[in-house]
Amino acid sequence: MGTERPAVELTGVNIRLGRGAARVHVLRDAALTITRGEAIGLVGPSGSGKSTLLMVLAGLERPDSGSVVVEGNDLTKLDEDALARFRGARIGIVFQSFHLIPTMTALENVAIPLELQGAADAFARAGEELAAVGLADRGAHYPAQLSGGEQQRVALARAIAGDPAILVADEPTGNLDDATGTAIIELIFGLKRARGTTLVLVTHDAALAARCDRVVRMRSGRVEPAQSDRVLAAAQ
Repeated sequence: MGTERPAVELTGVNIRLGRGAARVHVLRDAALTITRGEAIGLVGPSGSGKSTLLMVLAGLERPDSGSVVVEGNDLTKLDEDALARFRGARIGIVFQSFHLIPTMTALENVAIPLELQGAADAFARAGEELAAVGLADRGAHYPAQLSGGEQQRVALARAIAGDPAILVADEPTGNLDDATGTAIIELIFGLKRARGTTLVLVTHDAALAARCDRVVRMRSGRVEPAQSDRVLAAAQ
């Protein structure tokens, strides 16, 4: 049990974005290890690098240096096609903005990642995932016909449809009212528990972060040491 590899292991990750004088060091030697099935709340001030770190471990942003090992695969060593395949098979992503395709129904939106994986029963499984998020009767509706909360449920169904090992969520309640946001969070944690998924959640909500197994704080592009680590450092 103790030798099981972590779900995520980031080491010495650096990213600089922009050009010339506007170039910004967004991540600075960021390091983070996440065990399988763990729920991580990623917090920190705006501009601290939370969303960029999330994009790195989801394989959506390539670091300038460092290693990004997810489910035993170093993402920095994969070409774009291999990275896209890995992401589609192993990582589910939920954004603050729902990113649904407006010309496709809810069912079609959820079926897309399954079709890309070559699933013969993509639409049947998509229907099951919509039912799992309480939208069994909304599959034929287009995003514009759905409320914000319903659109985020569709986005969540799409993210979990391929049964990913890791679910990353970037401020998933940011565009929702409190009651709707609370319902989405209950859904995310319920699905995480039911499927044993590793969850990495970026949030500004301290109470929400506290529901996770561990809170990871970022500041100025760095992952801050855990509280116990800080206490030990101060004692030395």
